[in-house]
Amino acid sequence: MPTQTISPAAAPVRRSRPQWPVPAGLILLSLIPVIFGALRLAELSSGAAVTPQNARFFASPVPVVTHIASVTVYSLLGAFQFVPELRGRRGWHRIAGRILIPAGLLAALSGLWMSVFYPLPDGYTDVPLRLFFGSAMLVSIVLGLFAIRRRDFTGHSAWMTRAYAIAVGAGTQALVGIPWLLLVGPTDVPTRAVLLGAGWVINVAVAEYVIHRRARRAAGGVRRPVSTPSPAAPR
Repeated sequence: MPTQTISPAAAPVRRSRPQWPVPAGLILLSLIPVIFGALRLAELSSGAAVTPQNARFFASPVPVVTHIASVTVYSLLGAFQFVPELRGRRGWHRIAGRILIPAGLLAALSGLWMSVFYPLPDGYTDVPLRLFFGSAMLVSIVLGLFAIRRRDFTGHSAWMTRAYAIAVGAGTQALVGIPWLLLVGPTDVPTRAVLLGAGWVINVAVAEYVIHRRARRAAGGVRRPVSTPSPAAPR
């Protein structure tokens, strides 16, 4: 009678999750303010007619040009930091970070400058929101920078995720505001301020969800405590 050979059960194969949907979505979200920023730059460079809505930009173009350029770099390049394969490459992550941190700081500082010194045609109802979230972005980048200098990679990732969420808030604000215009109609000043704040709040909430999900995954991946061997320990 022939002997039957029983092969061991095959280990389940983990399917890797697609890595590009999230950064692709972030790039599409970023394109909304990027396109409007490009239109603003074209307006300034072509010598368009000065109106009450754009007079502040013609009177002092450097802050708005700095803001548009830095936010464009920060939002588009920053989306690629959410690709795990790229984020795991130390060379890529360092080079991108050396570009993103200055760009993010310039974006936050120029945004704060415009909120304080530009005369706004709709009044100053939304200025506290702009100052709060602009300051939060600036602080997040600084704390992320301090965290990486301490080799706190988890803290660095969390703070930079928060800063990026605030930076791409203009895209979410457009997604919130357009349906309101279509379904309800033109907005007044208080409603515009509420919609502006809603875009930032949504982004920050999503960022916190992502941060906590990463933490749960990291905790779940640890099966048992692993002690770090000393340099003199035999291997």
